Amino acid sequence: MVVVDEKTMLPPPPSYSLPRNHPNIPELLHPPPFSAPFRTLASFSDLPSHLLLHIVHRTFPQAPDKSYNMLERQRKTLRWLTTSLRLVNRTFYIACMHVLRSTYLPSYSSLIRRPYTSDPFPLTQTPSNDACTPLNRSRETIVLDLFIALKVHDDVWADESELHLGQPEAFRDLFDLMQPRARLEDLLCAYLVPLRLDLTAYSVTFAPRRVGVVGPSRRTIVDVERVKDEKLEVAAKRLARKLKEYLAARR
Repeated sequence: MVVVDEKTMLPPPPSYSLPRNHPNIPELLHPPPFSAPFRTLASFSDLPSHLLLHIVHRTFPQAPDKSYNMLERQRKTLRWLTTSLRLVNRTFYIACMHVLRSTYLPSYSSLIRRPYTSDPFPLTQTPSNDACTPLNRSRETIVLDLFIALKVHDDVWADESELHLGQPEAFRDLFDLMQPRARLEDLLCAYLVPLRLDLTAYSVTFAPRRVGVVGPSRRTIVDVERVKDEKLEVAAKRLARKLKEYLAARR
């Protein structure tokens, strides 16, 4: 037998039509709030970098295929990373470029013309708030990315047709002009780091016998001669010295 003690029984739930500050409604008996805080949906951008890299690596062929051999399928996947997956968002771009650059860097380095040097990822890069902004992203890194975009298509075309003869003119332009010029710009900026100059609007002209610096007015402000087969480091030091003299004279 159950004895019901009416004094210990709680009152019935209040009507939702009554205001929350009604004196007859205890605070603990107020109805729960129905407006839950807005929660953003998770996306690929929220994944940690190691998981994104794992996803990118899993896009490569994992099983044999009768139509293509493993190397051909890998080259097709590398082209797909370049033309499609890296364009999804910034996080996928970073993950794809990590894979692409690490894959093609040995091939890129093997094509550097002597006595030129190469360093697409200089360790002397400065933070983004530094005045020497070109060092925030190596200008030779841009050349490496252009090489990757050219190489992925060239490899797939060579796999698909024996009539494809390659693109020697495009590779020649990259390594005879664009790579040494970009490397010279990186060296020049590295030598001028103590001056904390903003060299964003400056560029370098490169020729077999002469190199120069082009200012914001699109005119060559200083230039120096160079001998054939001279190292880029030597020419960059002379160019940096002359640019310092030019800037000091204008103050």
